[in-house]
Amino acid sequence: MPNPTDLADLSAHDLAARIRERKASPVEALDAVLTRIAAWEPRLNAFVAPDFDRARAAAKTAEAMVARGEALGPLHGVPVTIKDVQHVAGLPTRWGSVLTDPTPVATDSPVVARLKAAGAIVLGKTTMPERGWVALSDGPLTGTTHNPWKHAHTAGGSSSGAAALAAIGGGPLHLGSDGAGSVRLPAHFCGVVGLKPTFGRVPYPPSAGSGLSHLGPLTRDVRDAALMLSVMAGPDPSDATTLPGGFDAEIGAPDLRGVRIAYSATLGHARVDPEIAAMVAAAVAVLAGLGATVEAVDPPWGPTGPEVIRRLWSAMLLPTLARDEANLARMDPGLVACLRAAGGMTPAEIIPTVTARLAYAATVNSWFEDAGYDLLVTPSASVAAFPTGQLMPDHWPQHPWDWLSWAEFSYPFNLSHGPALSMPCGLTAAGLPVGMQIAGPRFCDAAVLRAAAAFEAARPIPRIQTT
Repeated sequence: MPNPTDLADLSAHDLAARIRERKASPVEALDAVLTRIAAWEPRLNAFVAPDFDRARAAAKTAEAMVARGEALGPLHGVPVTIKDVQHVAGLPTRWGSVLTDPTPVATDSPVVARLKAAGAIVLGKTTMPERGWVALSDGPLTGTTHNPWKHAHTAGGSSSGAAALAAIGGGPLHLGSDGAGSVRLPAHFCGVVGLKPTFGRVPYPPSAGSGLSHLGPLTRDVRDAALMLSVMAGPDPSDATTLPGGFDAEIGAPDLRGVRIAYSATLGHARVDPEIAAMVAAAVAVLAGLGATVEAVDPPWGPTGPEVIRRLWSAMLLPTLARDEANLARMDPGLVACLRAAGGMTPAEIIPTVTARLAYAATVNSWFEDAGYDLLVTPSASVAAFPTGQLMPDHWPQHPWDWLSWAEFSYPFNLSHGPALSMPCGLTAAGLPVGMQIAGPRFCDAAVLRAAAAFEAARPIPRIQTT
């Protein structure tokens, strides 16, 4: 359980309120979070670029603003981390690759600028596997980020450091990105909330390119995910895909009465470990007990997704393939295998794959309305955390690169651009977290968050022992 006297255990909501009410100061909040981080680092290995000195300076500035009675933003004094796919002025952006430019960038990305303008204190940049190609926490730039629930087990990815820090209370807010589950899968492995919002809700320059990747929050509770999204959301001229309007942090009462939920244990094709399946089924029963109408169903589009994502995943990463043997040897071998699998693809093959993605998106989003469902619930992933240094659990079919075989539930909502959230729903017999995915059609972010909040109120999120 969180310790109400330890500022590192507070939600962003509660911490910001205490700072506004002068019951805690930004410097005290930062000190508590840095003390928590120091108890876990470097064993956890969650930062690629810690920025603690500048964070201390920012916290002092924030404290002076409180003392002067200045207007305060909704995140004033709240620590936040940034995944290493977004620019933070004064730090390099490496995308988890040793082949990228180590020169610090000059300006913040729009999302980082919005977080800072809301008063957040940036702690630094968090680890990720190379180019975010895999939902694991190993990479050539930073080595292995460990799962705080069990050392030498994956924290998931590609928002690896963000999820690990969220789990230990190393700050209440963490920015991740999600191209095929890279927010939701580490949230599943580390037992935190991970939200991939509707595509375009949050601006994503440097360009997300493929149209699959979204920026989203990793937090320790649902309200904080809504709060962080509200600060980040809104159009920006640097990203032509952004949507008009913002997002309201007040998502409404977590009432599931009248909500129609489809529950699919496999999406009609996925293999799932029995313990994971049983835990998610029990969580779905809780949703039904809260008043939702729940029906077991396998959507017809489920089995058609694997071919689309595998062709698109390899093709969109092809530009990252080094052209000389010396640099190839410095890349993640799994990424190289993935890219070589697509190396022979021609434009005549790639363009129909993009067309197939758009058709798949239309099918998924139309299905919710045509079938009469508000939300779809699935497992977040097929397995719990397994040892680092391998792409598959030992009991799983092995493959040189296809990690997607244990992550078949997340990418459909990257393809569809709809919101999806991983909600912790318990611990395995081995004490490892398991997530339930709640997803919806485009623009239904608030409905997804309300359902998660209702579940959270009935089944509080298990907390890791931090002392």
